[in-house]
Amino acid sequence: MTPQKSMLQLSVHDERIRKKVWGTVSRFSGVSSIEMDEMTGKMKVVGEVEVSKIVWKLRKICRADIVSVEVVKPLKKKTEPEKPTEPKPVEILAYPVTQLNYPYQYYSSYANSHLSTMRGL
Repeated sequence: MTPQKSMLQLSVHDERIRKKVWGTVSRFSGVSSIEMDEMTGKMKVVGEVEVSKIVWKLRKICRADIVSVEVVKPLKKKTEPEKPTEPKPVEILAYPVTQLNYPYQYYSSYANSHLSTMRGL
């Protein structure tokens, strides 16, 4: 389904009814934006939703009529041709480490002397 912009005429005279209308319309899946003009009672609903289902639900709360339904055109993005970038020369940041210094480094001389005493040699 394509995104639509629909204009609805509602008879909302009370704050309580207005809150119910907003809650009902916002619960529909596919609604992306809702705008309402308080003075004229017109509500603009944008999204991928069937307008007839919205009006059917709203008529249980207040008087609702469809004024207009338009298809929303997707925005065209201007694509600029990408410029080829030249690869940068590789820089050596650090020299490789030949001997690792761990905090618990294994020393062969200590291990050999320790093993010989444990075996009873």
